[in-house]
Amino acid sequence: MMQISDSYNQKNSLFTAMSRFIGAVNNMDQTVMVPSLLRDVPLEDGEDLKAPESVPESAPESAPSTNGYFQPDGDMYSSYVLLKSIRNDMEWGVLGDERPKAEAERGEAGDDDLEKQFHFHLNGLQAVLSKLTLKANTLTNRYKEEIGCRN
Repeated sequence: MMQISDSYNQKNSLFTAMSRFIGAVNNMDQTVMVPSLLRDVPLEDGEDLKAPESVPESAPESAPSTNGYFQPDGDMYSSYVLLKSIRNDMEWGVLGDERPKAEAERGEAGDDDLEKQFHFHLNGLQAVLSKLTLKANTLTNRYKEEIGCRN
């Protein structure tokens, strides 16, 4: 059995990113006892809600640029529901093949460099999971502030 001794690679693995995200959402879910309290609570532009100034090299170039991780007109409840939905999709899978037919055909035609495609999508997925983990942690902390629990 082969052991990975390089902690840097383990730290940046897809499995680790997924575990961090799922853990953050589980923590959020356990902390938020009354999700309806999140309705109509605006998302403030705190320091931890801002997107990083520079886009990492591993991020897809076609990713839309935003000023923050949250929707500008959203509330905490919509973010809470979104994060739980993504966690459920990751844990239980997505029903059916939801890709459009044209996208599926294009994918079959572009199988020339599968390793390059894999690394591109893996890097993008890790970047998105990191942002979603931050979003779940931020929502949990904001909920604690709203109910007056500061630990």
